[in-house]
Amino acid sequence: METPPHRNRPPLRRRVATAAALTALLFAGGATAFADTTPQLDMRPLVGSPTGWAATNGGTTGGGNGTVFNVDTAGELEDAVQSSGNAVVQVNGVITISGMMDVASNKTIIGVGSSSGIRGGGFDIDGVRNVIIQNLNFSNAADDSINVQDASTNIWIDHNSFTNGYDGGVDIKRESDFITVSWNRFYNHEKSMLLGHSDGHTADDGNLRVTYHHNFFDGSQTRHPRVRFGETVHVYNNYYRDNEYGVASTMDAGVLVENNYFENVDEPTLVGYASSDDGRLVQRGNVFTGSGSPESAGSVASLPYSYSLDNANNVPTIVRNGAGPGRI
Repeated sequence: METPPHRNRPPLRRRVATAAALTALLFAGGATAFADTTPQLDMRPLVGSPTGWAATNGGTTGGGNGTVFNVDTAGELEDAVQSSGNAVVQVNGVITISGMMDVASNKTIIGVGSSSGIRGGGFDIDGVRNVIIQNLNFSNAADDSINVQDASTNIWIDHNSFTNGYDGGVDIKRESDFITVSWNRFYNHEKSMLLGHSDGHTADDGNLRVTYHHNFFDGSQTRHPRVRFGETVHVYNNYYRDNEYGVASTMDAGVLVENNYFENVDEPTLVGYASSDDGRLVQRGNVFTGSGSPESAGSVASLPYSYSLDNANNVPTIVRNGAGPGRI
């Protein structure tokens, strides 16, 4: 779906808070006065830095030291995320949007406090690079909540929640690459994460390098993720609870699944799914409780980055306490 054009709307006000107020607003959600100016800023909201594939290929910094926009309407949000140049877009409260909203390169989109978010629609990251989406609650999307496609690179999706969407929570496809999905919570959602467009889209081969870590799949049903072609897809330190299946590797994808905790998961790992050809999957260091037997096959390429693994037995506590908005 396309977002309807906004006609006769005045330009977005570039409301910029003081450095101290920015910090207080982001972490406490308090009220702040804004100025309709664009001064040089000394401080930006802290977003940290990614681990995994998004840290490679030059790294992922999002809006960096660009202009800070504070938005609370769909029109302001659209103007900010589609603006030229580097920008940090702070979302105040829950904004209802219609359909999918395009996001331009070099953007950080971050929720204020723990309850800000996007309802009814989602973000289209289409043929762009260097985008961070953080600290937002996505709900009731009519399509995908986040769709990454068409050779988008260096994307970091971190500390969000996804619930009750029609299609994917986070779908990544069509030659996109160098992406990290971390510390998110998926609940009351059927199709969480697709990686790879279709069995016939062989152009994805050699791309789709994605890291998934410290996510909480809390009763979500399937696709955590469902992988086609990508290698090496790295899935570590995630907490799976009450799911139909965990990770599916298909179409000769190479997936490394390590130190995750699977609790009451019917099929924790799958080699092949539905009519798709088998993939390769290496699983090690995982914990399975009340779950079916994991499948594995073949080998996968080594990873070019360093990372720290938590003991799988500690993952439920770590992820429950750390995943989702308000826990940066």
